[in-house]
Amino acid sequence: MKQIASILLTCLFNVWLLPEVWAQKRPNILLIMADDMGYSDMGSFGGEISTPNLDRLAEGGIKFTQFYNAARCCPTRASLLTGLYPHQAGIGGMTNDRGVASYRGDLNKQCVTVAETLKESGYRTFMSGKWHVTKHVDFWRTWLTEDQKIRTSKDNWPVQRGFEEFFGTIHGAGSYYNPATLTRNNTPITAGENFYYTDAISEHASEFIRNLGDAEEDDKPFFGYIAYTAPHWPLHALPEDIKKYKGRYDQGWDKVREERMARMTAMGLIPPEWKLSDRDPDNLSWEATEDKEWWAACMEVYAAMVDRMDQGIGKIIQSLEATGQLDNTLIFFLQDNGGCHEVLTDNWPRSLHFPAFQRDGSPLLRGNDVSQMPGPESTYMSYASEWANVSNTPFRLYKHYIHEGGIATPLIAYWPEGIQQASRTTDQLGHIIDIMPTIVEVAGASYPEEYKGEKIQAMEGQSLVPVFRNQRFDHQAIGWEHEGNRGFRDGKWKLVERRNPGIAWELYDMENDRTEQNNLVEAYPEVAQSMIQKYQTWADRVGVVDWRKP
Repeated sequence: MKQIASILLTCLFNVWLLPEVWAQKRPNILLIMADDMGYSDMGSFGGEISTPNLDRLAEGGIKFTQFYNAARCCPTRASLLTGLYPHQAGIGGMTNDRGVASYRGDLNKQCVTVAETLKESGYRTFMSGKWHVTKHVDFWRTWLTEDQKIRTSKDNWPVQRGFEEFFGTIHGAGSYYNPATLTRNNTPITAGENFYYTDAISEHASEFIRNLGDAEEDDKPFFGYIAYTAPHWPLHALPEDIKKYKGRYDQGWDKVREERMARMTAMGLIPPEWKLSDRDPDNLSWEATEDKEWWAACMEVYAAMVDRMDQGIGKIIQSLEATGQLDNTLIFFLQDNGGCHEVLTDNWPRSLHFPAFQRDGSPLLRGNDVSQMPGPESTYMSYASEWANVSNTPFRLYKHYIHEGGIATPLIAYWPEGIQQASRTTDQLGHIIDIMPTIVEVAGASYPEEYKGEKIQAMEGQSLVPVFRNQRFDHQAIGWEHEGNRGFRDGKWKLVERRNPGIAWELYDMENDRTEQNNLVEAYPEVAQSMIQKYQTWADRVGVVDWRKP
């Protein structure tokens, strides 16, 4: 009886209560995420990289300019999937177990994923791409042996967390030509000849959509989670894509950054009075940099990786159009963190990300070695802080950090039948925890208090539906912590601290100085102290551990 009542309420919700917001038929929902992509990389946010398909979604939907992630891949994905802060979901850090409930590196059983929630509410579900919310294991030693020898539990793999179909990688970064932990549903598979992971993610997502669109047995809506690894290192791209950007970055990072800033200002994405943040003091000027050809090639390959992802998103859009489903599909696009400053060397733990050899058995050139250009399978390189600083224009710092360069993400929401007065930009504040409650609301789903015998934590985020209606709403305060980098945003004020000896709390006015140039902690000591207390209250509540304490 309880289940029947829930179904009836869902029907009433969709048919009568919200006709002005979306169609009576529940929408399909696609959640598309890029990996390690900067705030200003795509064209619709000021970048010079060709992203016509993402730009189409942005121009026909809503561009959120003040949206936040959780600073790193695993925490962001945990929040995205659950509507909780990452610590509450068990992934306050990465996928290593630190012996504390909020840092187990594994989705806990006191949360439900968006796929589990929607599946219970009558949606079909699929995922294509990177999972990375379960414990790490040395897969290079175990993955290609017999399935029963893999030393990890599959309890938190996608099929066990609500996805009916899954193609992708269980863990984080890896070769685009021969990725580790490649899986179909629960079965390990190997990459075939001419394999390129970005294309495979797009093709499988398109296949899932076409199969669901052509299904005759039911008329259920579907939810798809498409999680690219592009443009995360290693710098692997196809020659035809790299060729499009040959020479584009010969002018260097200083000039490209200035050009992006000018375009962003002209597009109204940032106020003209904001100042471009200073170049990272550890980075040389372009004029003082040696090996300019190699450095320019790094950004050419990075741009090609973004370009290829956009091409794949175009194929996904075509699949929706071919099956007559585009207009009533809510599509989100966002990024898991800011551009990545990490420099790869041969000293990185091979078992973590580096394969030992190429598919043909020949060795890899591991690390940023200027003797060989990036791009092919034989290399394993990154574009480092110099170009990451460009990707994060106009902000400071990078992935890992709670300064804007680490946590600011463009968010695109596209839904022809459900968004009022589309083709607009909003500075409405939002956070990754808001995606789950938004999806639950538009789907008419029921978020459970209990699931599989476990008491489920209440969602933390707020639905973005008022923004779909072109309305304003007050967003609650937001907290962050990752690897001891921490911050708190309440209204216009942002408190932030970088985990480094001698670096203390900073305070910024986000309305007038979102590039974080003018630290007001001494000018407003009472505000700073109040924010510190609010941060600590939040941190204690969600399970943050101060790892700096003895």
